[in-house]
Amino acid sequence: MKRLLLLAVGVLMAAGAKAQYDAAFTNYWTLQSYFNPAASGLDGRLDIRAALSMQMVGFENAPQTMLATADMPLFFLSPRHGVGVGFMNDKIGLFSNKKLYLQYAYHQPLWGGQLSIGARVGLLDETFDGSKLDVIDPGDPAFATNEVDGMGLDVDFGIRYTYKKRWYAGLSSMHLTGPTIKLGDDKMHETKVPRLYYVTGGYTVQFKQPEYALYTSAIVRTDLQAWRGDVTARLAYNGPKLQLYAGLTYSPTISVGALIGTQFHGMQIGYSYEVYTGGISALHGSHELVVGYQMDLNIFKKGKNLHKSVRVL
Repeated sequence: MKRLLLLAVGVLMAAGAKAQYDAAFTNYWTLQSYFNPAASGLDGRLDIRAALSMQMVGFENAPQTMLATADMPLFFLSPRHGVGVGFMNDKIGLFSNKKLYLQYAYHQPLWGGQLSIGARVGLLDETFDGSKLDVIDPGDPAFATNEVDGMGLDVDFGIRYTYKKRWYAGLSSMHLTGPTIKLGDDKMHETKVPRLYYVTGGYTVQFKQPEYALYTSAIVRTDLQAWRGDVTARLAYNGPKLQLYAGLTYSPTISVGALIGTQFHGMQIGYSYEVYTGGISALHGSHELVVGYQMDLNIFKKGKNLHKSVRVL
């Protein structure tokens, strides 16, 4: 019975890895350039972000995801050009998915806002640790008995429209080529990566007191067979030196969560806790931590990046 249970869990994890290939971050709203490459260099600053998500805490082999991104405008060409780089490491059960990518975006003023188009090229590295799989027949060729891995080329595309600082809407597609990754030296095992589509949007409600604002955002992801949606609202205080926010997020039939965070001197720190509504105890929810740093890069602005040599002070 124990072996059957472990085998069933392995099969379910494999199915889940295909249906929900990309990790679902609660703080998706602050990881814009990951979900849509068109957001690269959009703010005219160097933007560095990192996120760590630990899902279903307390369960053995529970999913864990780490993401690091950086993007910036290319001022030596034009602020309309943006580039970015990122790395993701996603672990679930006996599977490990890594992605390293480069991306580019072009921003064109349009109708008082800005239209952005972006593309991304990356390498996917898939690993399955079959040495930890407990099966009834160890000689069954359907299951790897050691650690196997493989790599594949991945392509993403996105489009986004931003109207000043009031609202934005975007559409992006991950894994456009739908790569099939062969695993192991003998290439007997493979992973088919499904195409995923994202629709994102957000709207800012500015109160009479200029230091207070309500930020609303939403994301829908689908492989055209299953889908997940998230809706988030954050109440923020934007002081001259310190910004604070607190909010709630909801994913229908999946989870509810709470968010808190702060921003000061270009640094951002945020935390969220997600509770699943499908019968899993609230103590086995998901922790998520995000950190970021932003710095102006307008090197052509008078007085910017001006340095004096210590020899002439």
